[in-house]
Amino acid sequence: MRYWITLPLLAVCVGPAATAETPNVVYILADDFGYGDAGCYNPKSKIPTPNLDRLAKEGMRFTDAHSGSAVCSPSRYGILTGRYAWRTKLRRGVLGPYDPPLIAANRLTVPALFKQKGYHTACVGKWHLGWDWPKAEGKVVFDKAIANGPTTRGFDWYFGTDVPNYPPYCFLDNDRTVGNPTAEKTVRDLNGRPGAMLPGWKFDEILPTLTTKATGYIADRAKDGKPFFLYFPLTSPHEPIAPSAKFKGKSGISNLADFFMETDWVVGEVLTTLEKHKLTANTLVIFACDNGHAKYTGLPALEKAGHSVSGPLRGYKTDIYEGGHRVPFIVRWPGTVKAGSVCDETICHTDMLATASAILGSKLPEGAGEDSVSLLPLLKGEKPDRQGREAVVHQAANGTLAIRQGKWKLIFAGPPDAPADELYDLTADLGETKNVAADQPEVVQKLTKQMERFIADGRSTPGSKQSNDVKTPLRVTQPKKK
Repeated sequence: MRYWITLPLLAVCVGPAATAETPNVVYILADDFGYGDAGCYNPKSKIPTPNLDRLAKEGMRFTDAHSGSAVCSPSRYGILTGRYAWRTKLRRGVLGPYDPPLIAANRLTVPALFKQKGYHTACVGKWHLGWDWPKAEGKVVFDKAIANGPTTRGFDWYFGTDVPNYPPYCFLDNDRTVGNPTAEKTVRDLNGRPGAMLPGWKFDEILPTLTTKATGYIADRAKDGKPFFLYFPLTSPHEPIAPSAKFKGKSGISNLADFFMETDWVVGEVLTTLEKHKLTANTLVIFACDNGHAKYTGLPALEKAGHSVSGPLRGYKTDIYEGGHRVPFIVRWPGTVKAGSVCDETICHTDMLATASAILGSKLPEGAGEDSVSLLPLLKGEKPDRQGREAVVHQAANGTLAIRQGKWKLIFAGPPDAPADELYDLTADLGETKNVAADQPEVVQKLTKQMERFIADGRSTPGSKQSNDVKTPLRVTQPKKK
């Protein structure tokens, strides 16, 4: 039973501890982790991932899970809001340094939903969804609170680097920088863009520090007994490629492979912490990735070692092809999810909001989670919600959209005045090698109309029509290459 305690100038909602039915939730989001990078997805992987392999053995591995986009910011938007980011102003690319918030202040988010039900909520790691940075004389200043960040979008606590390869190069705690970044990164390289940097800032200390903060948060929550939602978006294996000292050289392949091993270690640290504090039985753990493997961070060395980052898939991060957005997705929930199970249903990261709502026994408002379908039936080994999900929509970095229904995937390639649709039968051709659009005009027509309806209705799930934030064309004209 939940009850209210009224104190002078303070009202505290005291809720029950997490249970097997309403568990703690830890959502670990790797950055640029490809479909073929973990051993449990790619038996020929050359990078050891014992902790992810263990998680898959103890939980459910999804083989057809997709990030909402093939790049970072829009995927994160989808995870937290249950809505495709192509409905916002961000049709192409990602947010830049010091960009304003992408999530509207009045939009329901996953942490806000958990918070309504008495959970403590935290985000530790990479945010990349914008803030309203304070400015003076047109320049960003670092001695004032930063408005409209994670703690205004449902999180009780935030600690992270915002974006590890963007300035300011420093940690942030809630709405303040940790220290004053008075130094300057002067060169643009794989470690990041030029900009404000904390004196003595070390890239290889970012991931270990975030891990310490995340595991410390779990330990603190174990003490107070309050159910919690921890969103743990890692800065790895995204650039800067900076494995810490104990992992450097460990793979025998490259710094990037070392960094993948350290990413797997982080997962192990979370699992160990849950065990130590006797939270394993009543905690749902999710491991996912925001998009596919980036081919510009050290692909040749991995390929030389015989490692295929995308496995059997075509493409990489940024692409509309499967390698851009089909990603690892593993769920462990003792007593609910069958250990060692595999699910081949097509799902999307946007499904987190509806899943949380189903777990909590609540109903989403009409204007929330427009593209979110509950995964709870799948986690329980039941039949999927066919009425809730008609199809999944994919988004490339350049703004190209694709729709996936069953075995068919239709890519809306080409500009509005010269469409060049690509249709693939993923059951027969997972590698997307043969465009069959010319042979299947009825399928192309059906899926095109369906996508047009998804755009017009402002949603892809049953419910009243909603509005997109901006005009949303089916196809976009690509800027001319310089």
